[in-house]
Amino acid sequence: MATILVVEDNEASRDALARRLQRRGYEVVVAMDGQHAVSVAQSARPDLILMDLGLPVIDGWEATRRLKADAATQHIPIIVLSAHAMTNDRDLALAAGGDDFDTKPIRFQPLIDKITSLLARPGVQ
Repeated sequence: MATILVVEDNEASRDALARRLQRRGYEVVVAMDGQHAVSVAQSARPDLILMDLGLPVIDGWEATRRLKADAATQHIPIIVLSAHAMTNDRDLALAAGGDDFDTKPIRFQPLIDKITSLLARPGVQ
């Protein structure tokens, strides 16, 4: 099964999402900030990344840009997660390199549908 990197600075949210993904059969690795996310993505090579935007050290916007600028990680699909539900936030997240966007609080089944769709793209996994 696919490996998903969950990037979330809120411990309760990160752990809850990781547990739900693991129950679905995904392997999960985690990062607590944007810098850690870039490092983990470069070493673990996950199949997909769930990237929160409001992160310490470097934010999710910058972490996404760095991952998409790196030839070793640019192919990894990134679903950007944000508590901001403004239309502009979605556009900005996609412009930063996100492959999809979802709002918080997370509705799990629609998120799983997005994950499944992105992992089914040619060249992923």
